[in-house]
Amino acid sequence: MSNPVAKDFADMPGLLYVVATPIGNLEDVTRRGVNVLSSVAKIAAEDTRRTRVLLEAVGVQGPELVALHSHNERAASLSLLESLRAGRDVALVSDAGTPLLSDPGFELVRACWSEGFGVIPVPGASALLAALSVSPIPCGRFYFEGFLPAKAAQRKERLSALAALGVTVVFFEAPHRVGACLEDLASLVPERRLMVGREMTKRHEQYLCDTPAAIREVLVTQDQLRGEFIFVLEGLREQAAPAEVRRTMETLCRELPPAQAARLGAQLLGCKRRELYTLALSLSEPG
Repeated sequence: MSNPVAKDFADMPGLLYVVATPIGNLEDVTRRGVNVLSSVAKIAAEDTRRTRVLLEAVGVQGPELVALHSHNERAASLSLLESLRAGRDVALVSDAGTPLLSDPGFELVRACWSEGFGVIPVPGASALLAALSVSPIPCGRFYFEGFLPAKAAQRKERLSALAALGVTVVFFEAPHRVGACLEDLASLVPERRLMVGREMTKRHEQYLCDTPAAIREVLVTQDQLRGEFIFVLEGLREQAAPAEVRRTMETLCRELPPAQAARLGAQLLGCKRRELYTLALSLSEPG
């Protein structure tokens, strides 16, 4: 079958297509993605078993599946470069989502650039962008961390650094470490807003946005510390000037009881809720 995707690299012997695949729901595969996977000579896959399930679901047959993962990336890349030199197109996929975002494949992409082979993205599903698209936390600017360190001390140290950033931070966490991660966040940034997405696009899809401690309580109570997780942490906001804090709290206290005024004020001003609660009590006192 001839390649149905228009080429602007006709003078190149072979092309590497970096193809996004569904993050859970197989219906999220794009038509272009299926066309590319149908037409290439080889598909480099992080896990050939998972990719084979996708190919069978969308009716793709013919391309040779080649394993390319963190343990064999360099050797697999050298082999795939030989196919490209022979004029055979190759597709790169990860287990789910867009390749290279916390997934293997960079060695192959870099080698293709070095040797002058065309590298073409085939966009589609991305856990990172999917989470940001439904987040109530501002994401006009964000920092993507990938996976946190596995060891507890290193994880907490890294979370402390990330929490100090002035932009929204997005990261992944393994399910068996989610509870401990939420505990760390609860101690580091107890009042900071956090959105957690779990099992995105799958049957038990779930999104929670609250303080870290509140989210942990829900997940533990519902026995939902399983599955694929993504975290969206609100960035550090500049503290409002004292005069602005007082004016805002005076306005809130005219309409709300102290506890509610403090909670809303913390979200608006970036101040600690406990401190605003003390101020709200004093503003609410008669006389």
